[in-house]
Amino acid sequence: MLRVTKLTDYASVVLTVLASDPDAVLSASGLAERAGLETPTVAKLLKPLAQAGLVEAFRGVNGGYRLARDATDISLVEIVEAMEGPLGMTECSLHTGHCGIEQSCGARANWRRINDVVADALASVSLADMLATPAQASATSGKRTIPATLAAA
Repeated sequence: MLRVTKLTDYASVVLTVLASDPDAVLSASGLAERAGLETPTVAKLLKPLAQAGLVEAFRGVNGGYRLARDATDISLVEIVEAMEGPLGMTECSLHTGHCGIEQSCGARANWRRINDVVADALASVSLADMLATPAQASATSGKRTIPATLAAA
């Protein structure tokens, strides 16, 4: 099964908390409380998010974190890549020369195409889109939706 890591999932939660109040500068513990996560986990997430330019940090008594850009300008692919590195469905989707059967493989080109489709799909969803409920998102996007059952909270 293809899935993002738990830390990437949590990063999207923390970023939606920041996006819901874009003028606020929130501490790691404040973010943790609002996101329902442990403070050490949130602190661990904030470093790669800051390095990727998704959040900015402020030091001092009133220090904390806020989004570095508007939520409409941050895509899911940026969040995934900040936490996990370059998106690659298979090793050969990213790098050549890492597979012993690369030269004779008939599947490589198709995996690269699939990789591009997934990257484009993630790039087309902004952090602002993640704030919308599924019904709002499908009503405003005009895109084809995939039926999904949401887990109860």
